[in-house]
This record gives sequence, structure tokens and C-alpha cells, in this order.
Amino acid sequence: MNTNPSNIMALTSTTSNKKETVCIFGTGDFGRALGYKMIQSGYSVVFGSRQLQPSSLIPKDAEVLSHTEAAQKATIIIIAIPRQHYNFLIPLAEILHGKVLVDVSNNLKLNQYSQSNAEYLAQLIPGAKVVKAFNTVSAWALQSGALDASRQVFVCGDDEKAKQMVMDIVRAVGLTPLDRGSLLAAQEIENYPLQLFPMWKFPIFLSLGLTAFFFFYSLIRDVIYPYVYENQDFSFFIAISIPNRICPIVALSLLALVYLPGVLAAIIQLYRGTKYSRFPDWLDKWMLCRKQLGLVALAFAFLHVLYTFVIPIRYYVRWKLNSLILSQALNNRTDPFINTYSWLNDSYLALGILGFFLFVLLGITSLPSVSNSVNWREFRFVQSKLGYLTLILCTAHTLIYGERLFLNASSYRWYLPNACMLSLIVPCIVLVVKFVLVFPCLDKPLTQIRQGWERNPRHSE
Repeated sequence: MNTNPSNIMALTSTTSNKKETVCIFGTGDFGRALGYKMIQSGYSVVFGSRQLQPSSLIPKDAEVLSHTEAAQKATIIIIAIPRQHYNFLIPLAEILHGKVLVDVSNNLKLNQYSQSNAEYLAQLIPGAKVVKAFNTVSAWALQSGALDASRQVFVCGDDEKAKQMVMDIVRAVGLTPLDRGSLLAAQEIENYPLQLFPMWKFPIFLSLGLTAFFFFYSLIRDVIYPYVYENQDFSFFIAISIPNRICPIVALSLLALVYLPGVLAAIIQLYRGTKYSRFPDWLDKWMLCRKQLGLVALAFAFLHVLYTFVIPIRYYVRWKLNSLILSQALNNRTDPFINTYSWLNDSYLALGILGFFLFVLLGITSLPSVSNSVNWREFRFVQSKLGYLTLILCTAHTLIYGERLFLNASSYRWYLPNACMLSLIVPCIVLVVKFVLVFPCLDKPLTQIRQGWERNPRHSE
């Protein structure tokens, strides 16, 4: 078991005066890990178990007694057993009367029961004060120090004093309690650990949809069209060429979609003349998942970089280069150096490098460990100012790449433009609208609105 000595010293020094006894029903992984942390924090811990034989897994400073004896020695009893085994508590109802029962259980699926486990426990032992807590923390997080988002512990209960006692324990073991109100919130708290990336569903499904669309779009233009009209088999493009075309397109589109809801919100606020009206639900949900959209976009940008690195070693690329050199040698000619093309190529690469660098910086800043170390103004500067700069650089990178395609009739196969041209639609819309919004005639009233000014204030009596 990994522990941090400095953390242990800090916890012990601040809680050494706490000598009350806490009982834990259950000697499983979570019960043992929680007991170990509580002992470090200065609590006396007694385990209630059916097996009274000594075990090396139990913390050495803890006592193991029968359920009845353990319950008699403590005011706070942590129920670290599954719901289906709660019936053993019924014979102990008289002993548990007036005691604080902390329900830490979780279910196997969302809304598995019509009644939350904590409410069921309160109904089973009506004389006890039931508090829901610790179910959002894993045994591994307790053992490893819980140095990430798992530090948060949701707490709810009907008895304020009992809830405060449990929250004191949460703080003592180095976690952060979040009061969620009465026991009615237990169902929501129990569902929370069972949600599978709730904020990532929309970004992931959107990115998969864009990937599928541009894959089939590129497949039609770059594989099927040459096969039908030129009898050329470019099916091997599916492995490298098409993915390397899709990744930057999806990355740029998602990056633009990160900033599009902010632009739409500004337009809505200007139209309404107030910030005190709710945005539409779809816009609220969109704005809440912007961080996830940006990180998915960054992942596609990374894939684009990796695919680009392998281009020089591809057989097709080496074959084309060797064929060009051999053709020039046989024809005794050399293509002239064109300074304009050199500038365009170097600018294309430079913009891509700078855009990717800022993209990575945005991703690093969005990490909780980094964002928590900067103030709001610094975070807003990076995510907003540098974010728009990133979008400008990446859009310019794509524009230079596709500039020769816009007016080239041969690039429109079956009247379909190159995929990179489609990827510029949303970014250009975002940048143009944002450029208009920074005009003083719009920026000034928008700033006033966001500071609380209303065009048509609703006077209250």
C-alpha cells in the first residue's frame, strides 16, 4: 500500500485530538482502506465482522468484534456492505437506535432500485440517523492518497448534526465534503459513480459522426472516382492518406465548435439585452462540454501529427519521388525553383507547428491540476485569447494548404469539393462573427450586459 508520509504527518497533526471510536461493518477492500485512513487521522476504529479470527489484511491498530459488540462501542457506524445483506441489521435495531449510520454502498446499474440504498437503510432501521457518503471514492483512491478529482465526497442526510459529524470525518481523512442536502439526494449520489463519461458522450459521438462522414466523403472522391474514371486502384489510401486527411479536418471542426457556442451566446445576449435569461437547453449543454470537445479535437490533432511523420517512409511517396527524379534525369530537365511556392510551403508548415503548439497548451491548461493553479483571469486569457489565436493559426494552415484547390476545376470530383474546403466552413463563420463582435459598437454593450446592465430592466417592488 502506497502512502505519502508528509500527508500522514499533516493529517495526524491536525486531528490528533480526535479520539472517538468509529465502527465499520464490513472488512472488504473499501472498509479496510477507509479504516486505515481513519486510524492515520487519529480515530479509533473497530470492525464489526462475522469472522473474528485475526487477519493480516485488517489494520493492526483496529479491533475486530462481533457486529453487536462493535456497534455498542461507537456512535458512528459505517455500513460498508452491499444492500442485499442489510437484513442482518434488523436484529441490531435496538442497539443502532440514535446512532449515525453511514451508507457507502453503490449499485450495479443506474436506478437499480426504486428507492435509494440509503433511504432503504433508513426505512429498515427507523431509529437511526442515516447519512449517505463515501460512495464516490474508491478503495484505490483512499490507498493512493486521492490526489485527483476523487477527493470530492458527496454527503446527504436528514439530520444536520449527524451529517456534520460525517463531514468532519471526510475532512479528517484528507477529502473534500460536498453537502447535497437531505436524504432525497441519495439516489442521485448513488447514480453518479455509475455514469459512464456523461460529459464525453456528445463530443465522442459528434467526432465519430464527423469521422464517418469525411471518411466516406474522401473514399468517394479519392478511391472510387479514380477507379471509375481512370481505372486506377488507390484503395491503399484507406490506411494512411484518408485518415491523415480526416484527422486535421475533424480536429479543426471540433476546435471551431468549442468557440461557436460562446459566439451564439453573445448574439443571444445582445438580442435580449440581458444576461439574466436562460440560454436554450441545447446551448447550455453544448457550453458545458466545450472542454471535452477541445480535448477530443486535440487527440485528432495528435493523430494528424503522427500520420504526417510516417509520410516520408511510405512506399507510395518514395515511388513517386523516385519516378520524378528518374523522369527528370531521362528528359535532362530540372524544375525551376519558385520562391512563391517555397514561401507558401514554409508558411503552411510554420502555421501548423505554431497552431499545434498552442493547441497542446490549451489542452494542458484544461487539466484540473493546472487549471486549479491559475486564477480566473489567467485561465480565461489562455482558453479565450490564445484559443482564438489557435483557431486562426489552424484555419490559416488549412487555407494555405487548400488555396490551390478552390479555383482548380479538377479538384471538384463529381462536383464534390476537397474535404479540407468543407472543414473551413465552421471555423470561418466563427472567426468572422467574432471579428464583428469585437467592434466597439457591439463589444461595449455586450460587456455592459455581462456586468449586469439590462436594456429593459424589470423593476421589482
